[in-house]
Amino acid sequence: MNLLPKSSKEFGSVDYWEKFFQQRGKKSFEWYGTYLELCEVLHKYIKPREKLLVIGCGNSELSEQLYDVGYQDIVNIDISEVVIKQMKERNASRRPHMSFLKMDMTQMEFPDATFQVVLDKGTLDAVLTDEEEKTLQRVDRMLAEVGRVLQVGGRYLCISLAQAHILKKAVGHFSREGWMVRVHQVASSQDQVSEAEPRFSLPVFAFVMTKFRPVPGSALQIFELCTQEQGKPVRLESADRLAEAVRERQHYAWLCSQLRRKAGLGSVSLDLCSGDTGEPRYTLHVVDNPAVKPSRDSHFAIFIIPQGRETEWLFGMDEGRKQLAASAGFRRLVTVALHRGQQYDGMESIQAELSARVMELAPAGMPPQQQVPFLSVGGDIGVRTVQHQDHSALSGDYVIEDVQGEDRWYFRRLIFLSNRNVVQSEARLLKEVSHRAQKKRKKNRKKSRPADASEDVPPAPGQSIDKSYLCCEHHKAMIAGLALLRNPEQLLGKGEHCLSQSARKPTELSTLLSLNVYHWAGKPLMIFSLLTETPLALLVVGLGGGSLPLFIHDHFPESRVDAVEIDPSMLEVATRWFGFSQSDRMKVHIADGLAYITSLAGGKARPHYDVIMFDVDSVFILNLVCRDVELKDSVLAGLKAAFPLLYVRRIEGEVNEILFCQLQPEQKRATPELLEMAQALEQTLRRPGQGWDDTYVLSDMLKTVKIV
Repeated sequence: MNLLPKSSKEFGSVDYWEKFFQQRGKKSFEWYGTYLELCEVLHKYIKPREKLLVIGCGNSELSEQLYDVGYQDIVNIDISEVVIKQMKERNASRRPHMSFLKMDMTQMEFPDATFQVVLDKGTLDAVLTDEEEKTLQRVDRMLAEVGRVLQVGGRYLCISLAQAHILKKAVGHFSREGWMVRVHQVASSQDQVSEAEPRFSLPVFAFVMTKFRPVPGSALQIFELCTQEQGKPVRLESADRLAEAVRERQHYAWLCSQLRRKAGLGSVSLDLCSGDTGEPRYTLHVVDNPAVKPSRDSHFAIFIIPQGRETEWLFGMDEGRKQLAASAGFRRLVTVALHRGQQYDGMESIQAELSARVMELAPAGMPPQQQVPFLSVGGDIGVRTVQHQDHSALSGDYVIEDVQGEDRWYFRRLIFLSNRNVVQSEARLLKEVSHRAQKKRKKNRKKSRPADASEDVPPAPGQSIDKSYLCCEHHKAMIAGLALLRNPEQLLGKGEHCLSQSARKPTELSTLLSLNVYHWAGKPLMIFSLLTETPLALLVVGLGGGSLPLFIHDHFPESRVDAVEIDPSMLEVATRWFGFSQSDRMKVHIADGLAYITSLAGGKARPHYDVIMFDVDSVFILNLVCRDVELKDSVLAGLKAAFPLLYVRRIEGEVNEILFCQLQPEQKRATPELLEMAQALEQTLRRPGQGWDDTYVLSDMLKTVKIV
């Protein structure tokens, strides 16, 4: 028997409700949850001795169950004469002090300030079916009557699905009256009612509107959100922000319901926020692996990403997470990234905190009471230490942090918080510094502090940075590309630079400028002149932490390096935190890279560079290379038009490509010759007394180089 109306407008009809309760009979109908599901929030906001009015009571057992646990001063009203008669008969002998009255809640007959609490379970939702003028006028009368019959300090407790138009109306009305507005989430969609009753894909909320005494001239408005029954309310700055927070909770509930019904929804991610601050605490990615055969132990697992490693390809990219899920061997894997600025006490506490929430993301068909494993790398949550946080007028907020990587090495990273999943610059710390930091953490482990709190005194940059190690694979490939120079052994030659003005055609630098203005291929681009046997002269566009120019400066002692950086804050960051320093052979110019090249091209005495390296980040380029084939082909065509010889080196597990551009097609070399040149360059660089990373093999960087 279908008791739901053909149109939502029928919810506001007296005739509909009379017919509804006649057909329903004496069986109770529980909108939005039973007493057991709502009792925690009800007991939180209603005291046993308070006088309680229930509007639109219907034949729900809620009032009866409240009465039975000690709330005995209860008045119930409803517009349906049929249901009021039923409820009087049902409670006359067992609950003599509870009354049921047929009354229109828009024209209540009670004196002003009669009640301390007005309880509404689904009634506002039933009345506010649309935003037509007639409906809104009826709702205005209803809410005005609620305010009239409540005492100062009293509460209107409205159980609702908090649909956008309902939330807007209720919050707007009571905030204008100077009431405190709190929205309290009380049930998720899977916990509401039995399968025999209608189910809702949205979570259930309680509006808790507290009546304040009017203060003439006061514009104070209070908006709060409480996401758990025992959670601490979070103060929000506006009604719009409150509505946004509610929408986020509704989207999460909808997403959970979809994930329970089916797999393969594509890339699914969501943030779980701190109940105390409202700030993101965990970022979850749901990865389905339909190739895994169902078994009792292969349904579902949670993978905790160690702090600071969320930017790695395996954890930070869709393809990497798919590979991780496949290797883990579960039908569904949820990866969990930990946010900086949050305190974590260890794997066990994270597991306890997440267990109930992540089970809402479990796949359909998982056996009840199934144990869900929590996985990680090495069984711990990693180490992240924020050394410095600041703001740049050009780059925005940024952070310098030390994180623990593989083999117990520590790495220093520059992160722009506007793009917190991308490492802008990275350097490895020396082992002795890493051990000192580790010992200090062990000493302070018993102290309560965030997992990424700053050390009191950071180690001096010159003592902490391993300048012989390149963290970034594209930097390694760019250094390997120096083997394309005609005589790599002369990179260490002595003598003064001869910056030839005649070696380059007058139009070559302007051609380069035109290419970068109209066909900018982003990160990173490397351009060779190959027209000099003098010591190396380089221009590096984009400083960051300075690892690339610093490596060149230290390993090629006769080289001259000019670096161009648009953001003066980055020079300070590189100097203070990444061991960078200027010298007679290495200068930094604070300017826009293209504008700097423009000024060189327009000058009378044009300097000559053997190599120009572009090492600037561009999200557009990352997308261009990986996803837009037509645009990629267009950019490569533009490069070929200006540079007859173009090599490309793709970095496995990363989104960028390395482009090596040459002006002389006769300099083309086959792969074996390139490898020999790279080996010769590496042999030259491996000199006594000079630090070198033994895992860095220059020739390996060029094995996959191809000519476009």
